[in-house]
Amino acid sequence: MTDRYAVIGNPVAHSRSPSIHARFARQTGQDIEYGRLLAPLDGFVEAVERFRDAGGRGLNVTLPFKLEAFAWAARRSARAQAAGAVNTLRFDAGAAYGDNTDGAGLVRDIEARLGLPLAGRSVLILGAGGATRGVLAPLLDAGVARLTIANRTPARAIALVDGFLRAASASPPAGAPGGSAPAGARLRGCGFDDAGQGFDLVVNATSAGLAGERLPIADALLAGAVLAYDMFYAARETAFVAQALAAGCPRACDGLGMLVEQAAESFLVWRGVRPLTAPVYEALRAELAAEAA
Repeated sequence: MTDRYAVIGNPVAHSRSPSIHARFARQTGQDIEYGRLLAPLDGFVEAVERFRDAGGRGLNVTLPFKLEAFAWAARRSARAQAAGAVNTLRFDAGAAYGDNTDGAGLVRDIEARLGLPLAGRSVLILGAGGATRGVLAPLLDAGVARLTIANRTPARAIALVDGFLRAASASPPAGAPGGSAPAGARLRGCGFDDAGQGFDLVVNATSAGLAGERLPIADALLAGAVLAYDMFYAARETAFVAQALAAGCPRACDGLGMLVEQAAESFLVWRGVRPLTAPVYEALRAELAAEAA
């Protein structure tokens, strides 16, 4: 019997998840069907339970429902607890299990595909929204030496750090490799102007680039980084990638690899097998190039 999965969101028509998971299924020989599920903004739980009761086995959760999925899941992984959000639901017998694969996707894309080990690195994240919170624990667990969150409104970045540290102290995540210092000694929130210098990796987690907006950060900060990484992706070069390269950063990329890697992690949660991501990434990149042409 074919097992049913889907991505749920609003909007959801743009999602590339069905294409990704169809490729994963063919590659691994898994008998699954994967579709899109548009939920009303005020009807997330009803849509999820209807899908589950009709035999659905799991869901990817996209905007704006990740917080509602966290509240609804009866059981949650440690990384979902740390993120305060759920992007993967698995319908086990008797109880729904919620996980968050975003941070794992980011770390795996940077370390495995891009070849940049994170242990001992200094990392700057631009933006203090949900996308940032979802990747903090995995980056700390990867052993980064310094993790700074900079936001237009400094109070939001500071509040995000304080909230994360309170949650971590109540339920400590797995220790970072190499005897890294506690999270509180490595994690800091600030405004864009107070970020400092000397970062190996600069990650854009704001949506400013989607509108072609230039971020108000110094060129020197980007020029000194080994890698600039935009969590968002597009058919053409994103505004942040263009800004980083123009500033003199030697390497910049968008978040297509993160999308594929977090999907592979969800596939592993559901099916117990991890698909190869490189051929799927290359296929999607080719599709985006064709769209841009």
